[in-house]
Amino acid sequence: MNAALLYPFILVAGALQAAGNSMNARLRVALVNPWLAASVSFSLIVFVFVTLFVVMPTPLPSLEQLGGMPWWAPLGGLAGAVAVFGGLAFVDKVGAGPFNGLLITANILTSLAIDHFGWLGMQANPQGLLHLLGGGLMVGGIVLIARF
Repeated sequence: MNAALLYPFILVAGALQAAGNSMNARLRVALVNPWLAASVSFSLIVFVFVTLFVVMPTPLPSLEQLGGMPWWAPLGGLAGAVAVFGGLAFVDKVGAGPFNGLLITANILTSLAIDHFGWLGMQANPQGLLHLLGGGLMVGGIVLIARF
């Protein structure tokens, strides 16, 4: 992706994720069953990505590359599914602001630890006092959003 489009894409993705949580909550209300709502939501995701896989020419991994893949690498989708199901089930109970604020704050704090310790195959990037202060400000911000 063009570097000039990278950050705007991330911003749009973040905005869509916030809206998606509310959309999924309405889907759950309409379909009554949260598991059915999650299945409908993920069916659309699978359809889009399978279509892109078929339409866009990309290389396939070799058996050697598959053999070198960490056992936990395919579990990223399950991690995302937990976040999507959380939005589907709880955003209308706590509100979009508090839900997404908590989600993003937990994401940031976990990301700081991943970067600092080099977990999950990431290059270690020690986090300093300003990083910790930023994480603390995120926690303070979500307390303000959730309480008031």
